[in-house]
Amino acid sequence: MIEFLSKKLEWLDVEYWFTVFNDWSLIYLIIPFFIIELIRYKFQGRLNKDLIFDSVANVLTFGAFYVIEIIIGILFATKLYFWVYANFSLPHLPLNWATVICCVLLADFAYYWEHRMMHRIGIGWATHTVHHSSPHFNMSVAYRFGPLDAVFPLFFSIPIVMLGFDPILVLLSELFVQSFQAILHTEVIKKLPGPIEFIFNTPSHHRVHHGSNRQYWDKNYAGILIIWDRMLGTFEPEVEEVKYGISEPINSNNPFTVFFHGLQRLSLKMTRVKGIFNKILVFIKPPDWRPK
Repeated sequence: MIEFLSKKLEWLDVEYWFTVFNDWSLIYLIIPFFIIELIRYKFQGRLNKDLIFDSVANVLTFGAFYVIEIIIGILFATKLYFWVYANFSLPHLPLNWATVICCVLLADFAYYWEHRMMHRIGIGWATHTVHHSSPHFNMSVAYRFGPLDAVFPLFFSIPIVMLGFDPILVLLSELFVQSFQAILHTEVIKKLPGPIEFIFNTPSHHRVHHGSNRQYWDKNYAGILIIWDRMLGTFEPEVEEVKYGISEPINSNNPFTVFFHGLQRLSLKMTRVKGIFNKILVFIKPPDWRPK
């Protein structure tokens, strides 16, 4: 086992497997599953204009997010990662199965904290609320992103690079966590066998995360492993039927409204709060914070 984990890997092999699980999953898993969901909606009598327009808005927000992500990646993120790797990291780690697995686990743990932060500070929720604002729950919702969703992961990924992991491996690991998250956005799969539900994030756990029911708020932040939530006190099982969406619905499928409503609401809140210090607190306090 030790020999297997320490076996040196070539970048070509690593990139191939990440491509299979990240990029190709859209073709062999996400799109076919979404078609199954549409058929299910049809048989349930739930396939209507609102759901269709919501799905279109999801795809369009992803397009806008992707453009922003590419610009940030080319102009800033990749260069920053390599600069940190060259100047502020521990001795560089070799590329083998052990470092790949450890990097994915660290990326998953970093995702938990990034995700939790985006729920618990004003500017984070202003962008992440886009993902939660859909009243539906299907594979297309996985691609509903806000305008700053590509920015916040940087703060949590850089420490992994500082540990000596190759920046490209860190980026690929982040993508893998995101790809795993995508397949959780479905109502088709109910609950999986107990051991899987205990260790891994599942559609049941992630439905809870998208719930607007009060007991489901700010729960189940996990990417791949739900054990982070169990360990850190943010786990909630799916018991009551989940009502999807946010506490203040946007009631719109206009892509511009969907994409920018969080930042617009944050700006409006800032204009209504008196005092420079309170305006700053709006950014870093929880989204339901109000000055005394």
